[in-house]
Amino acid sequence: MPLPVIPPLVLWTLGALGAAAFARLIAKEYRRINAELEQARATSVNRTERANYRTLRRDPRTGVYREVD
Repeated sequence: MPLPVIPPLVLWTLGALGAAAFARLIAKEYRRINAELEQARATSVNRTERANYRTLRRDPRTGVYREVD
């Protein structure tokens, strides 16, 4: 049984529809991630909470970040 022959125009159309659907999916995900990042930027750490964190400095010999006293 021979394989059915699909005209190239149909294949190009299916490819274009698939690419458009993929682009919409990527755009939707891009917007979702940006909204999440904007929300994270809007909620800032207050000064008293930040004072509880230790400062880290990079050790030039080892490249490891260590706490500064």
